[in-house]
Amino acid sequence: MSLGFRRTIALATILLLAVSSVADAASAKRRAKKHEEAAPPPPSPVDKRDRVVNAPGTSFNGRAYWQAAAQCGGVYFKLGSIESDAAVRAKVIKPDPAAYSSFTKDADTANRNATAFFNAAERFLMADRKFSREEAVMTYDVVASASGDRVKTADAAALAIKPCLQLYEICHSAFPQACSERSLPN
Repeated sequence: MSLGFRRTIALATILLLAVSSVADAASAKRRAKKHEEAAPPPPSPVDKRDRVVNAPGTSFNGRAYWQAAAQCGGVYFKLGSIESDAAVRAKVIKPDPAAYSSFTKDADTANRNATAFFNAAERFLMADRKFSREEAVMTYDVVASASGDRVKTADAAALAIKPCLQLYEICHSAFPQACSERSLPN
């Protein structure tokens, strides 16, 4: 009976450790979600050389085109990463060919859109500030990374990119040399 009692105590201890680990993980997720919902930092002041978005009623109005494009590109890049991770899980961990195909298609679309926005940000910086390609990439990468880091889920990214398609259409109408894609896939 002593051996059975010891086994019971050991099993109870293991279960308590597992339950406390799950509770700690849940509270950590709640804390992370509070940080995720924090408002983005205010945009940096616009340099006089930068072309500015003139689209009243949008969240990008009054911001430099390169900053707005970098922000959208960063969020699309993060969305592509999230979708790629989901595709890998659908391929390797829990095989589901339909889900894998869907996630892969969504990741490819997000990455194409991110590239279009990054190209636009680069072109604006090169034209407006006379930066070299490397300087332009180093400049917009800071904004893009910060924007991408703020979104943690595909739903948050989808919400953050809603105004981006409209921004690109405005940009293409006003500056087709910088925003050269006719339209971006949804």
